[in-house]
Amino acid sequence: MQKERILVVDDDKNICDLLRMYLEKEGYSVILAHNGVDAVSIFSAENPDLVLLDIMLPQLDGWQVCREIRKTSEKPIIMLTAKDETFDKVLGLELGADDYVTKPFDTKEIVARIKAVLRRTSSAKGEELKEVHYDKLSINLSNYEMKVNGVAVDTPPKELELIYHLASNPDRVFTRDQLLDDVWGFDYYGDSRTVDVHIKRLRDKLKGVSDEWELRTIWSVGYKFETHGKNK
Repeated sequence: MQKERILVVDDDKNICDLLRMYLEKEGYSVILAHNGVDAVSIFSAENPDLVLLDIMLPQLDGWQVCREIRKTSEKPIIMLTAKDETFDKVLGLELGADDYVTKPFDTKEIVARIKAVLRRTSSAKGEELKEVHYDKLSINLSNYEMKVNGVAVDTPPKELELIYHLASNPDRVFTRDQLLDDVWGFDYYGDSRTVDVHIKRLRDKLKGVSDEWELRTIWSVGYKFETHGKNK
């Protein structure tokens, strides 16, 4: 069986060597990059199964690298950073990162996060077509595409997973914590404000599209995808 390949991107070579040692011990194949430009180039050439991506990088920072990768690939990305601000976490997730680990980290936690993210990704690949349709709206989780009036709308992975989850359970109210568990996974230790940010961005994209449904806030509780007409 072919080893899963991890691209580790960090300008601290000691951290890279440490991560490579532990990851290879766990059975992974490891590729290293020490700046943002090399990271983008190596990702394109090697197509690894997962990226561990530091934010503070020379030439291109981690956010820019994440943007570049997400233009062509949905391979999972776990952000590594010395920062512990909610804004930085939300920004990384908004750009399409799958998880976020703050330095200094425990190598056992890194391995656990990698296994959890790869497990979710692998499970998603084996599932049947996931698609829901409403008036002027279609959401396809199999190819990560959302269309409004038949036109594809640029939607980061977590936004799309969130709207798909809500639209797949019309008129059901979810708390923020439930959405964090269902969409981000039990291993995500983020802030519930992450959900609010994603909902706001989705509303901006879906505002005024149809009178038959809406992304509604249930004050002091959470959110629901409310329908006013028939699901098409």
